[in-house]
Amino acid sequence: MSSPPPTFSEHLFSYGTLQLEPVQLATFGRKLDGREDAMPGYAMTMLKIDDPEVVATSGKTHHPVVAYTGQSGDRVTGTVFAITPEELQHADDYEVDSYRRDRVVLESGVAAWVYVDATSPRPA
Repeated sequence: MSSPPPTFSEHLFSYGTLQLEPVQLATFGRKLDGREDAMPGYAMTMLKIDDPEVVATSGKTHHPVVAYTGQSGDRVTGTVFAITPEELQHADDYEVDSYRRDRVVLESGVAAWVYVDATSPRPA
């Protein structure tokens, strides 16, 4: 008897390394299919990564990180992926403590999880 197909019930928005195929293969065991989208009211900076495993997976010592600004001119583009709840947990394991997972509504109207600067304020 075969197992049921996976349920892709979660949406994950990535503006950074989770868009990279090697990171997806290492984190999820597969290449993700996604579509372009954007987060209004957020701005991006770079964060130095000290976790050697994350640096080895991404090949980068600095990763982008976003913070809520609430400014209408601020907008971060990226990709939204449909993933399983188990894959969302794998994404949590990949991200370092400097990130916090928040729920946002993208320009398309899709509600998605996104990793933001853990010290940034949440939208009101």
